[in-house]
Amino acid sequence: MLRLRNGLACAALALASLPFAAQAAALTVVNVGAPAVNCVFNVTCTEVVTDSVGAFTPPGMIGAGRLQSRTSPGIAPAPAGGKMDYEYRVDLTSVSAPLSENCVTKMQINFGPVVKEPYPPGPLADVYVVTSGGLGSVVVSTATQSGNTITFSFADPTTVGVCPGATSYFFGLTSAKIHPIAGSARLFYSNGGSALVHDRVP
Repeated sequence: MLRLRNGLACAALALASLPFAAQAAALTVVNVGAPAVNCVFNVTCTEVVTDSVGAFTPPGMIGAGRLQSRTSPGIAPAPAGGKMDYEYRVDLTSVSAPLSENCVTKMQINFGPVVKEPYPPGPLADVYVVTSGGLGSVVVSTATQSGNTITFSFADPTTVGVCPGATSYFFGLTSAKIHPIAGSARLFYSNGGSALVHDRVP
């Protein structure tokens, strides 16, 4: 019996020494309009942007989808002065579905720490979605962060995701890192599977 108890004690100590798995934390997501959101980054309410595009085609579809990455520096004395604005858009407007649709339901990026900003008209938030004054029809329904990884979900009660013929709205967030680097976003499909696509991240 003593030997068994000692074995259980050792097992308990071994489990206690394991690192805790990172818990996914919900990020606050707000819907905004353009050009008002630009005022967070520049008091002129205009931004000078740099765009890049990663191409992909969901399995079973025809045509090329695009993941657009857009960056713009924050200029003092705007609230996000000295930081960097990172925006993304999942675009399937040039993709068709010959038999059945395969939609993008989620997107994961390796982003790191997010800086909350006062995206109008609400209080401080982590993620903004440009639902008026810009392109798009599909919202980011939720965003969660585990470690450096952020997962954006497009599926909500009105859609299964970004489907052929549609595009997400631009959605963005702010980082203190002002020098974007090339990265790879992972896109998840409604029919199963995923793909890595070029993006730019902090």
